[in-house]
Amino acid sequence: MNGAVRRRPSLSQLRAFAAVAEHLHFRDAATAIGMSQPALSGAVSALEETLGVTLVERTTRKVLLSPAGERLAVRARAVLAEVAALMEEAEAVRAPFTGALRLGVIPTVAPYLLPTVLNLVHERYPDLDLQVHEEQTANLLDGLTTGRLDLLLLAVPLGVPGVTELPLFDEDFVLVTPLGHELGGQEGIPREALRALHLLLLDEGHCLRDQALDICREAGRDDVPVTTTAAGLSTLVQLVAGGLGVTLLPRTAVTVETSRNPQLLTGRFAHPAPSRRVALAMRTGAARAFREGLVHQVVRALGVRVRERED
Repeated sequence: MNGAVRRRPSLSQLRAFAAVAEHLHFRDAATAIGMSQPALSGAVSALEETLGVTLVERTTRKVLLSPAGERLAVRARAVLAEVAALMEEAEAVRAPFTGALRLGVIPTVAPYLLPTVLNLVHERYPDLDLQVHEEQTANLLDGLTTGRLDLLLLAVPLGVPGVTELPLFDEDFVLVTPLGHELGGQEGIPREALRALHLLLLDEGHCLRDQALDICREAGRDDVPVTTTAAGLSTLVQLVAGGLGVTLLPRTAVTVETSRNPQLLTGRFAHPAPSRRVALAMRTGAARAFREGLVHQVVRALGVRVRERED
């Protein structure tokens, strides 16, 4: 080594390059990060000079990443994500439950927990700007890993590298039947009863659909003919009320979805009942103030089995 001190890239340079790598267009990249186009172009050129490699191939018609640019774009995004996590952690330590919080929630949780969550936010955390996004699990995880979302409320396990799960509660599944069904209103229903039932499911992509199929497999049933599906639980229970079959609802959804229709009955499974676990998920290393915070306070009033702190 000659002892010379090599210059290091600046965050501004990395942010400019990451934007160009994403948009492959200097004007669009500059607009996306609020920088003038000449300044963005200069930042990318400065980064190339600092690193000693060509990152971007510029032509009159389009912008392409060089082979080195393709590899280093991944690193640049990782560095920027870590810096964002550092800032989030510092902000959470300085002033927890203030500022914007982008919360992603699955559709089979959102309608049943959010009213209580939102009331609690307004009462106890007036400086928290809670922004809610209801999406299916795959989209939520994509939003979390790309930084579009800060926190997820969904069913686990996920088993995704770089994502930390903080279990909140377990809830039993309840059998929903049409009026007059032999299992309607029954207690202590054996899981094996699912082998002979016509089970209605949600559409593909809903984690609750996969959980219901797993429960059937555990009960010894491998084939569940799918002739009718629904996009949401409200439609699903209406199909049950119409006599098209039976379904499984998580306990937190039962009151909302069945109390409006006298043509529905619920049955309880024998212990241990099939259940699901709901958790918070965040990027590993992000602020952990949520463990004993906002949502954990909410679930204690829902009649579900709260998961205590696990270190």
